[in-house]
Amino acid sequence: MKFTIITLFPDFLQSLCDYSIIGRAIKNKKISLKTINLRDFGLGNYKQVDDKPYGGGAGMLFRVDVVSSVIKEARQKALKKNRVVLLCPSGERFSHQKAVSLSKYDEIIFVCGHYEGFDQRIHDYVDEKISIGDFVISGGELAAMTIIDAVSRQIDGVLGNPDSLEEESFKNSGSSEKDVATEYPQYTRPEEFEGKKVPEVLLSGDPKKIRKWQETQER
Repeated sequence: MKFTIITLFPDFLQSLCDYSIIGRAIKNKKISLKTINLRDFGLGNYKQVDDKPYGGGAGMLFRVDVVSSVIKEARQKALKKNRVVLLCPSGERFSHQKAVSLSKYDEIIFVCGHYEGFDQRIHDYVDEKISIGDFVISGGELAAMTIIDAVSRQIDGVLGNPDSLEEESFKNSGSSEKDVATEYPQYTRPEEFEGKKVPEVLLSGDPKKIRKWQETQER
């Protein structure tokens, strides 16, 4: 699978290439990561990519003429089954189910915001908008890294132990997002610490009892 990130800060995204599971996945060619520097498409001598909002207001907005041209070029070079995602606060809340659905594509193209935001007309050039939560961060790059990590884990061969995916914290226990369950509590040595003991059932060696206990602990 290929991830393409449109950003003003390509060097920031490159840190993903050395990161744990993602770094190994890139090395093993399970996924690939490419950045496109938005500044390369800027206008004039100063490579302008943003401007003041009409009607006034604080901050600067990414220009539709600049961003749309980058998206169009990225689409032309993209793998056949691709998806363009705009990372912005008004987007759909990211979830485990969304990570699974995105993992079915050959390529995801992320458009990372910065400054005050985007000219509203940019929304017409993307397939969907995604938000990772109701809080403010410096730019879409952090959101892109979060989504790339979550989506990559759904791709065959990315996790070293294939059983890890089955035991993931936010696995589906039903058909809707409301049916998603978090993982049961887990313990390791020492068996007792400051008066707190590992549940007896986990020491029983009985797989059926252990699994039944785990299912009752999932939230």
